[in-house]
Formats: sequence, C-alpha cells, structure tokens
Amino acid sequence: MIRAVLLACLCAAPAAAQVAEPEGYRTSEYRAPVPDGLAGAEVVDAAGARALWEEGGVAFVDVLPRTPRPENLPEGTIWREVPHETIPGATWLPNTGYGEIAEVTRSYFRDGLAEVTGGDPSSPILFFCKAQCWMSWNAAKRALADGYERVYWMPTGVDGWVKAGHELAEVAPRPGEP
Repeated sequence: MIRAVLLACLCAAPAAAQVAEPEGYRTSEYRAPVPDGLAGAEVVDAAGARALWEEGGVAFVDVLPRTPRPENLPEGTIWREVPHETIPGATWLPNTGYGEIAEVTRSYFRDGLAEVTGGDPSSPILFFCKAQCWMSWNAAKRALADGYERVYWMPTGVDGWVKAGHELAEVAPRPGEP
C-alpha cells in the first residue's frame, strides 16, 4: 500500500506554477513562462485572435526581435537575414519588446503605434511574439502606460496561430527602425 501511494505521488504531474505579473518590465529570460494575464489588457488565444483578425479593425503588432547578424563572420561574407513571417496584415516593430529600450527605440514604438491606430488611443491593438515570450507582454504593458485603452495580448503568439492552422505572411519591419 505504501509503495502504491509513493508511486502515485512520484508519477503525479506537478501543478503548473503561476507566474506573477512583475511591477515593471521583464528584462531577462524572455522565453520563459508568462503570467496568465496583464492588468488592463485582454488576453486572447489563437481562436480569439483569429476572430478579431477576421472582424478587422484591430491592429496586430508583432514585436519579435530581428535576427542579429552573426558575430565573427569572415570579412566579405554575405549574410542574408532570415525572412520574417507573421500574422497577415500585422505590423512588425522589431526589438520593441525588451524590458529596457533606448529612447530612439521607444520613439519608434510610439510612432508605430500611432501609425497603426491613426493616433487614436481608443483604437484596439493586439500584441504578440512567440509562445512563452515576455516581449509581447512588455510591449502590451508599454502601450497601456502610453495611454492605449483597448490592448489585447496573445501569449501563444505566432506559434499558437500556426498551431491552430492559420497562415503566415512574410513582412518587413516598419520603416524607421533604429
């Protein structure tokens, strides 16, 4: 009997740890479990995002960073960045989801949001990146701090979109990237 109880305890799946929302922005280990929510934002899964995408009127903003040029490439080596695929119609604002960003990147982010919302802080915006990625959480939190009122956050990101069977489209970064 004791052996059966011990075996049951050892085989039981550990309970999923709740991730608390930090007060500030996440500044390290960006690919890690994320909170269930973001105060002031509405969390959506891939199905919810697809419904918003089909309805139209919601700006989709991808904040996945650009792939950096590999260091130590021999001089004269041609390097081509991997094409970036995202949700069709999304605006790509690379490198804007880090916890700490330079003022020039902050301006790029603000200008990008103003562009996709027509300067209307009540216009809805959906932020995403990859699954389990804090960068979209940071960007959504930053948009809320900037006064945007209808912020959606999709924690499953483009990975969840693809897993749900939805298509992707190649996109270039929004012009003016620092």
